[in-house]
Amino acid sequence: MTRQEISDAITPLGWRLVLGAARASVPVPSLARGADVAVHAVAAAGPDADDCLRVDVRPDRVVLTVQSRSTGTVTPAAIVVTHRVAAAVLALGHTTRPDATQVIELGIDALDIPAIRPFWRAALGYTDEPGRTGPADPLIDPTGQGPAIWFQQMDAPRPQRNRIHLDISVPHDEAPGRMAAIAAAGGTLRYDAEAPAFWVFADPEGNEACITTWQGRD
Repeated sequence: MTRQEISDAITPLGWRLVLGAARASVPVPSLARGADVAVHAVAAAGPDADDCLRVDVRPDRVVLTVQSRSTGTVTPAAIVVTHRVAAAVLALGHTTRPDATQVIELGIDALDIPAIRPFWRAALGYTDEPGRTGPADPLIDPTGQGPAIWFQQMDAPRPQRNRIHLDISVPHDEAPGRMAAIAAAGGTLRYDAEAPAFWVFADPEGNEACITTWQGRD
């Protein structure tokens, strides 16, 4: 499925496509209520729950993520799971908040990615993404807690600027508001030639962060 097809299939549900996964946040009044939402979500996902569904239960929200663990993508089967889970949440009287979903990545600029990737893999205890085991491919936290690490090819040394920047993946319709907040806080837009896939902003000292969405990538 293309990113556009995935987004079209889940956006009416109150979910958003963020960094290759269908995500939604469900506000809850207590941890006990959050656990109840989680139980119903797992039951609704059925036999596909172990492959597709991740649930993060907190006292004020339940963060739901649907993505096939075996492929690292949102498959047609995962879309079906998303619809089932969304219906279960709605039946409990809860709503979803796509604005409460975001995912952080760390980008490391490097001249020789295959040379440094093993270091970061070992130091962080990270693993390869499903189906992406090449010497320059990203790394992920197997526990699903830490940010993904990806490597950007440099063509020359750049000692004058940072070599690590933050990627903040947000729902596509939240990007304008996030960028407005960055500008109001003193940020400067440095690069937007590849928007809406990403925009590069710098803080007052030149340190950079990218606001990214799924759009413009298919």
